[in-house]
Amino acid sequence: MPNDQSLLAYLNEKKLNVTQQRLQIANLFLALPGHHTLEEIYLAVREKTPNIGQTTVYRTIKLLCDAGLAREIRLEDNSSRYESNVDRGHHDHMLCQQCGKLVEFVNDDIERLQEQIARQYGFTLQGHHLLLFGTCGDCRDKASSDS
Repeated sequence: MPNDQSLLAYLNEKKLNVTQQRLQIANLFLALPGHHTLEEIYLAVREKTPNIGQTTVYRTIKLLCDAGLAREIRLEDNSSRYESNVDRGHHDHMLCQQCGKLVEFVNDDIERLQEQIARQYGFTLQGHHLLLFGTCGDCRDKASSDS
């Protein structure tokens, strides 16, 4: 599996131990769709492999981020959610500040504008994370029906 190979290459490069627990956590996490907190990831891992500890899960997710296999999305309240970064194209996110819904989107106009702004200021972009905050339609509808 390419995910295992990427993780193995990273662990070997950093001279870190390749353990069954790390591989199990990586495979379970990378198969999870969507965006998850560390606690949600830990609960999913514990459901399949109850003998793996919380600290091991958290450290492995950090390793996956360092290896480029996972992506941390830092939210406004300093909490984080994590998503697989394997076989995924670039995308940005919108976060509902009411319910916490996280929506992925791609917009070519935004991408071009970022490149233009970077050139204007003499930067060469190597990447970016765009997170827009607001209120989703469901929460707006609920708020107007409660009024």
